[in-house]
Amino acid sequence: MSIHTGLESKDRQAVAKILHKILADEYILLVKTKNFHWNVVGPDFTELHKLFDEQYAQIAVFADDVAERARSLGEYAIGTMEEFLKFANLRESPGKYPQAAAMIEALLNDHETVIRELRKDLQACADKHQDMGTSDFLTGLMEEHEKIAWMLRAYQQK
Repeated sequence: MSIHTGLESKDRQAVAKILHKILADEYILLVKTKNFHWNVVGPDFTELHKLFDEQYAQIAVFADDVAERARSLGEYAIGTMEEFLKFANLRESPGKYPQAAAMIEALLNDHETVIRELRKDLQACADKHQDMGTSDFLTGLMEEHEKIAWMLRAYQQK
């Protein structure tokens, strides 16, 4: 079935590739956040265990929303670990279990990387591909990551 929403097929496909990269980063961040939730230790264990779990839940929603945005454009969403690792800007650190402060720093760095990438991506969606819907969607997603980054920064200032 053809799609008649005012976006050319080539633009929908290009935007879907942008969304694949974003979805991959969300999944890397999701896994890293859950890993830290499971493995945090120290005097702030209870607080950070809860914080990381709350952020994990938020990021899971973000990932679902990104995948559904790709589907709403008539494109498929990537959904395997191999694809996530292939498309992601973020990287994992297997076998490393940092102290709580380093966990916060790592997550903050990743959220800030996502924010910087989203700024570029939302502009490309609007200017290059004339997809204002996805650009608006990515603006909202960026704002959510900015809020999480703010919370992580605030925690560092204890």
